[in-house]
Amino acid sequence: MKVRSVTPMKIAKIGCIAVSALLCAVGIFFIAVPDVSVKIIGIIVGLSLIAFGALRLVGCLSKDLYRLAFQYDMEAGILLIVLGGIILINPKNLMSFICIGIGIAILVDGVFKARISFDSRKFGIKSWWAMLVLAIITAFIGTVLIFDSAKSAEVITVFLGISLLAEGILNLYTVITTVRIIKNQQPDIIEAEYYEISDNEN
Repeated sequence: MKVRSVTPMKIAKIGCIAVSALLCAVGIFFIAVPDVSVKIIGIIVGLSLIAFGALRLVGCLSKDLYRLAFQYDMEAGILLIVLGGIILINPKNLMSFICIGIGIAILVDGVFKARISFDSRKFGIKSWWAMLVLAIITAFIGTVLIFDSAKSAEVITVFLGISLLAEGILNLYTVITTVRIIKNQQPDIIEAEYYEISDNEN
């Protein structure tokens, strides 16, 4: 019997870990250097969102063993790619849009991750509660970013950095704890060969 290739799963898992780490690094950079230009912020955030959205689409199609981390990633991936593209079109004059858009995306992702944490509990993953706590914290930070988008540029940059850092940590934890890859995973549809027995063989 054929087994499913683990290559797409490895690409999705390693890619999401890498991009999540990148989000953490970008978040720390924004916190440490809040006076960076708005244009640079827009370009960095836009490219990061497009890369993360593309990897989420790959994750959605990879079909790992538990299928928890990527189960809502078709919608989330498309949203991130569209949002990143809009930001890249005019990165200099979209600071409020960036904050509100990122805040909404992080809030929605926090809600999705909260649901994934409850699903993880059903699979017997003991650390499901830690994922739930991280999801609630991340969703709260995303909400703060949405409603505090009218503050000074430096304060917003710090909030944006905190939001990206929280999102990166949440996704890192989710991917590491819930994505399981096994080499002998069977396909969803079992392929079988059927033979027609003629009357002469009876």
